Amino acid sequence: MRNNKGFTLIELMIVVAIIGIIAAIAIPNYMGFVSRTRRSEVKSNLDAVYRAEVAYFGENDTFSNSFVAIRWVPVGIAYYTYSVGNEFFGKDVAVNPMPGAIVPAANVQTFSAYGWGNIDKDSTVDVWHIDAQKTLTNDADDLGS
Repeated sequence: MRNNKGFTLIELMIVVAIIGIIAAIAIPNYMGFVSRTRRSEVKSNLDAVYRAEVAYFGENDTFSNSFVAIRWVPVGIAYYTYSVGNEFFGKDVAVNPMPGAIVPAANVQTFSAYGWGNIDKDSTVDVWHIDAQKTLTNDADDLGS
C-alpha cells in the first residue's frame, strides 16, 4: 500500500463550510462597527465647530454663519456634510437632506451647526447638530440604535 498524504475532498468541503459560517456571522457585525466608528467623525467635527464659534464670539461678540470666518475645516475622511448658516462643507454639498424645518443659523445670541451623512449605505441619513450651549443632538438616526 502506498502512504497517501493530504486531505480528502470531504475534509476540504467541511473547512470551507465552517469558514463560510464564520464569515456570515462576522461580516454584519463588522459593518455595524464600521458605521458606528464613522459616526465619531461628526461628533468630533461638530465639537470643533463649537469651539471655533465660541472663539469667534469672544473676538467679535457674535456668532458666524461662515466656516471661513471661524477658520474651520473638517478633519478626517468626511463621511458627513457640514453646515452653518448657508455655507456647506463636505462630501455632497449639492444635497441638503436635513429633515423638516431645520435651518443652521448664527446670530449675536446663538448658533447651530449641522452634520449629515449616509454612513451605512441605506436610504436613511444620519443628522446631528450642535448649538451654542454645546448640546449635541442626533436628529435622525441612520443606524437605528
